[in-house]
Amino acid sequence: MTENVTWLTQEAHDRLKVELDTLIANRPALAAEINERREEGDLKENGGYHAAREEQGQQEARIRQLQDLLATAKVGAAPTQSGVALPGSVVTVYYDGDKNDTETFLIATREEGAQSGKLEVYSPNSPLGGALLDAKVGETREYTVPNGAVVKVTLVSAEPYHG
Repeated sequence: MTENVTWLTQEAHDRLKVELDTLIANRPALAAEINERREEGDLKENGGYHAAREEQGQQEARIRQLQDLLATAKVGAAPTQSGVALPGSVVTVYYDGDKNDTETFLIATREEGAQSGKLEVYSPNSPLGGALLDAKVGETREYTVPNGAVVKVTLVSAEPYHG
C-alpha cells in the first residue's frame, strides 16, 4: 500500500460519492446567492455576501478533498480475518512492554471511521497505523513519533470492524 492510497469500504465510498455529487450540484445555487448578495451594494459591509463567499470556499475545499480521496481510494470489503491488523480492523495494543495499559482503536481513514462512533481511529498511513499493518497477534513493531523517539507497540488482538 502506498501512502497515497486510501482504503474504504464500498458503503463509505458510496456515502462520500453522494456527498461530493451533492456539493457539486449545489455550486450553481451558491453562485446565484453570491451574485444576489453582490447586487445588494457595498461589499465592505455586506455580511451576507461575505458569509456566502466563505461557505463557497469551504465547499470548494471539501469538493477537492473528496475528489482527491475518491481518486486514490481502494474500495473493498471490510476484513473478515481475525488475528492480523488490516485496514478496517479493530485492534488492541500495548506500548513498550506495559501489558496492563492497552489501547483499542480502528485502523481506517477518518472518513471511514466517521461511522465508528466512540472508537478512536488511526489511519493506515499514520506512523502507528502503518507500523501495525499486517502485524499478527503477539508481534511487536516499532514506529517513530514526531519528536523522533522510537516507540514499541505489541498487537494484543485484531478483529474485523462491524459498524
